[in-house]
Amino acid sequence: MSGPGPAPAPPFDPAAVGEFHFTGWTADWAAGVVELGYALGDAHRFTERYTFPLPAGAPSPARRAALDRAVRLLHLVAGVSYFKAAVPPRIVVEGAPLGAPTAGFLGRLYTQGLGEFAYRNDMPGIGRGIRFPSEGEGPSPAAPAAPAGLSARSLVPVGGGKDSVVSLAALAAAGEDVLALSVGRKPSSDAAARIEGVPLLHVDRAIDPALFALNAAGALNGHVPITAIVTCVALVAALLHDCDAVVMSNERSASSGNFDWPEFGAVINHQFSKGWEAERGLAEVVARDVAPDLRCFSLLRPWSELAISRAFAALEGHHATFMSCNTGFRIHEPAVPGWCGNCPKCRFVFLALAPFMARDALTAVFGADLLDDPAQEAGFRAILGIDAEKPFECVGETDEARAALRVVAASPDWAADTIVARLAPAVGGPDAGAVEPWLRRSGEHAIPPRHDRAIGALLGA
Repeated sequence: MSGPGPAPAPPFDPAAVGEFHFTGWTADWAAGVVELGYALGDAHRFTERYTFPLPAGAPSPARRAALDRAVRLLHLVAGVSYFKAAVPPRIVVEGAPLGAPTAGFLGRLYTQGLGEFAYRNDMPGIGRGIRFPSEGEGPSPAAPAAPAGLSARSLVPVGGGKDSVVSLAALAAAGEDVLALSVGRKPSSDAAARIEGVPLLHVDRAIDPALFALNAAGALNGHVPITAIVTCVALVAALLHDCDAVVMSNERSASSGNFDWPEFGAVINHQFSKGWEAERGLAEVVARDVAPDLRCFSLLRPWSELAISRAFAALEGHHATFMSCNTGFRIHEPAVPGWCGNCPKCRFVFLALAPFMARDALTAVFGADLLDDPAQEAGFRAILGIDAEKPFECVGETDEARAALRVVAASPDWAADTIVARLAPAVGGPDAGAVEPWLRRSGEHAIPPRHDRAIGALLGA
């Protein structure tokens, strides 16, 4: 007979925690192991671990200095996963003090990146601003970072969805020296790199199990700005593997929020860390604090989800292997093989591709016609902004979703589908040309010239 199981953790009271500490980090470049330390008050300490694939040679002294600076930035950004467990009023950063601009960026990233978390936990006070200590409270910070001497090579984080596939395909077609990066192991990421003939680096991330135990005992939980964390992981990998560019795949639509929450004092945006404000702020920190010759930017920033969907529709070799549904990637939940067919991401991706793919081809990808399923009506109403707010998911703007529906409503292949017939009148009715304005490039971006030429060849100048 087995003995009794472990005793349950004592209840955790987030309000009783007064401080969050960044307790330091270590990096073993012989093993590729990075450990990041955090603490909630005196009672709860955490270590998050990353294992990076290593290049053939050891980093030079200049590269090692840049790596140390990149790991420190990762330490500061990844701490949000542990900070959110209690959202204590005071942050303590052990070691060298932060410059005021960096502290200001981190405060904005934590505040706005936890907007959805604040809304779901009814904590509008977060909107008054999370504050990081800066140079005015201690010795002067170190001098600006020196160049790392990087080669013209691109590192592309690949989640296996359509957006990163488009980025990878554009750079590979242009002959760019490119590496793909996956944080964790996903068949769709492996397939994307294999199809494009690009080497793939796997980085393993291990969140401290003590955080999950604390969640079960009453810690606060919710969405974090994960794209900023992935970007910082990619910065470390780029320095290890001699890449001068970390190429993200965040579209123009990511800057569009979900809704205005007056009590918070800002628009809540599930995708804040994918948006232009976060991209621009993080790039400034990298140039100043990590290495001025290391660029991080989104290759897809000037384009809408619909423009990217049109480009992806032409990449038929990826249709059977890409995966944008998140149900198989959530921590501590059973994996769902393939598309779940019943989440905001599935609905939006299906609708965004429908104007550009044949009906039989698209339904073969998903295993069903989501636009002909009456049970999906409430979910599509939210995607379309009909009597509902935009869902908390990585989906495009409601207006571009409406444009896609108007196009399929004008198509004999789709017009009779239940969802199309019911909802098209509410968004303006059939219009075969409704997506055309969404296919144009517009808005601010930070794409370097060589990368701009590559993506322009696929998406249009």
